Amino acid sequence: MSDLPIESAGASGLPPGTQETSSHLRWRYLKDKLARYAVWTGGLSVIGALLLIFVYLLSEVLPLFGGAHFEARKSFTLPGSEGQTLYLASEEQGEVGLRVSADGHIVFFDLHSGALREQTQLPDALLPVAQVVEVAPEQGLLAAVSAQGQALIFKHRYRVSYPNDQRYIDPRIEYPYGRAPQPLTEGQALSVSIRDNEDQLALYGIDALGGVVLKVFDKESSFLSEDVELESAGELRFEPELRADRVLVDPLLDWMYLIDSASGRMAFYALDDAAPPRLVRTVDVKGSVLEAKFLAGGVSVLLVSDAGVVSQWFPARNDSGEFDLARIRDFKLPRNVEPTALGVELRRRVFAIGTADGRLLMYHATSQAKVADKQFGDAAIEEIRFSPRAKLALLRSGNILSSQDVENEHPEVSFSGLWGKVWYEGYEQPQYQWQSSAADADFEPKFSLTPLAFGTLKAAFYAMLFAIPLAILGAIFTANFMTSQMRQVVKPTVELMEALPTVILGFLAGLWLAPFIESHLAGVFLLLLLLPISIPLFGYVWQQCPKSVRYLFPAGWEALLLLPVIALVTWLSFLLAIPLETWLFEGNMQTWMDRELGIGYDQRNSLVVGIAMGVAVIPTIFSIAEDAIFSVPKHLSLGSLALGATPWQTLVGVVLPTASPGIFSAVMIGMGRAVGETMIVLMATGNTPVMDFSIFEGMRTLSANIAVEMPESEVGSTHFRLLFLAGLVLFIFTFAFNTLAEVVRQRLRRKYASI
Repeated sequence: MSDLPIESAGASGLPPGTQETSSHLRWRYLKDKLARYAVWTGGLSVIGALLLIFVYLLSEVLPLFGGAHFEARKSFTLPGSEGQTLYLASEEQGEVGLRVSADGHIVFFDLHSGALREQTQLPDALLPVAQVVEVAPEQGLLAAVSAQGQALIFKHRYRVSYPNDQRYIDPRIEYPYGRAPQPLTEGQALSVSIRDNEDQLALYGIDALGGVVLKVFDKESSFLSEDVELESAGELRFEPELRADRVLVDPLLDWMYLIDSASGRMAFYALDDAAPPRLVRTVDVKGSVLEAKFLAGGVSVLLVSDAGVVSQWFPARNDSGEFDLARIRDFKLPRNVEPTALGVELRRRVFAIGTADGRLLMYHATSQAKVADKQFGDAAIEEIRFSPRAKLALLRSGNILSSQDVENEHPEVSFSGLWGKVWYEGYEQPQYQWQSSAADADFEPKFSLTPLAFGTLKAAFYAMLFAIPLAILGAIFTANFMTSQMRQVVKPTVELMEALPTVILGFLAGLWLAPFIESHLAGVFLLLLLLPISIPLFGYVWQQCPKSVRYLFPAGWEALLLLPVIALVTWLSFLLAIPLETWLFEGNMQTWMDRELGIGYDQRNSLVVGIAMGVAVIPTIFSIAEDAIFSVPKHLSLGSLALGATPWQTLVGVVLPTASPGIFSAVMIGMGRAVGETMIVLMATGNTPVMDFSIFEGMRTLSANIAVEMPESEVGSTHFRLLFLAGLVLFIFTFAFNTLAEVVRQRLRRKYASI
């Protein structure tokens, strides 16, 4: 008998079916394990992909803040005569250097080896040479001024050829106005400034008595040759307000600066061809002036004082609309630093300060970025010159020249320049400005990301202002009050809107909605006012109707009754808008706002973007929020109703708190989409980077700016990398919104988990 159970159990010793059940459990366990690893691997892959995107964006952005780097070439003694070096220069390729000495020798030499290439001599009538000034450095035009106050203009040019596929640079000296010096002052000229334009040559000099001499020559071109002859167009001498020893004149011959170096005072004059210079203002620099030069473009003046401060000045309009001289910004040099030389780049607002202990400090004037601080030996740096492309820096200490290859690709970028107000040349005051390109060659790029970030948040704000009430309230009504048959039609229909390409929405918003709102602005505002009032008012009227009337319409289908109400209110709004606009706004609301309130109106504005982008965001918020509300366990709402709560009390006290994590997630996901939206804001706004919160003004967002400017940016340029920085900022925005949403969602979930 004892053997019977064993026999009935089978050969395995287990009850019948037990082996199959065990195999099924093992297979299910294996599938669960594989699924868990697959989900785990997929999640890590998503995180890894996001990290790779972040790392790639960061790798493109970090070079913006790398500063300048130097690579030394061979140092050598300047070739040529033993006379004092008055001027140094380099041709564009950084291979041939130029030296002008006090004994009139002009020497070309190799910048790699220091070997003499060619040498020539200025006319004897000009000797000895007292100073060499830049007339038009971008053209290689210089002027040598003799100790007797005579000036001779000459030009250094470089012809490039490729014999045997090797680049050869042939330097030469030309005299565009002849080899005869022009007398400028009687006796010694303390300082000279000469400007050359298409029609005139203007010479300004300070004589030994402190008077300022102005000479203007008209250019006459020969019919038979390309020679240019100078004819005197006027001469003037006047006594300035201060005894100056430096004179600077801007390239457009609009302004003149006279500087008394010892007292540290500067007089600012307005120039007029038909009258003596007009004094605008005299300022105190605060310290003796050691060096004074124009920045690139000839608008800003840099003054180096013995107080260890470099100050930037340029003309700006004051409150009365008149031009005045403004001290824009100061650069404080490190303590115990004695400045000995000032060098400026030809095409960028970069300048360098050489010190008595062989230290070189480089700054970008507009961004106020300190791009380099490097020690070059112990000898004082007496002269600093940059090649036209700023790829080479020439540092002279006595008669020893040090050539330094320079890598300084992005000096315009600094944290304060990207996010703070900057006072740009030609502007009345500091401001946020994004303007990456212009037709003018002297244009200074303006790279402020603040108006782009502001425009991004502004567009998202107005879109969410339009989308959140409609989406959330629609989700509440659909999930809580609508019959299931109608919900099965409404919810898929709204979700189907999400499949509509945003380029179509942007196209409709830009070409149809924007002109429509402009033509019917009063009607749109009347609709936005009456529609929110009419819907609850109709609900109240419907509740007051007799039950016999209300019972004629099935419960849960009340939303259909709103369709004719909405249509009627919309029709009445645009119908009543015409007489109201005539009565209240004199027939044109935009003109009235501009005249009476000072509010401008741009056709493609934030109102258009808010409506169009709100339509794009509504399906996302509606779908997630409706799922969250509909998923609230029925026993919670039924229990609340059973305890005597009304449907609205149940909704507010039970359903919405329980669904709040999902509703908040829906809002934040919608916000993330609104922040990153591109095509709608690209097509429905004026793409103007303005800092104006007005609903009637446009904006430019980070995403739209990337889409517009990335195709035209040069790979590796500052502009190119700043667009990647804009993408990184968008990435951080999205990450921050998602992180905040998850944190708040988890807290809400824990708070209402006990309901």
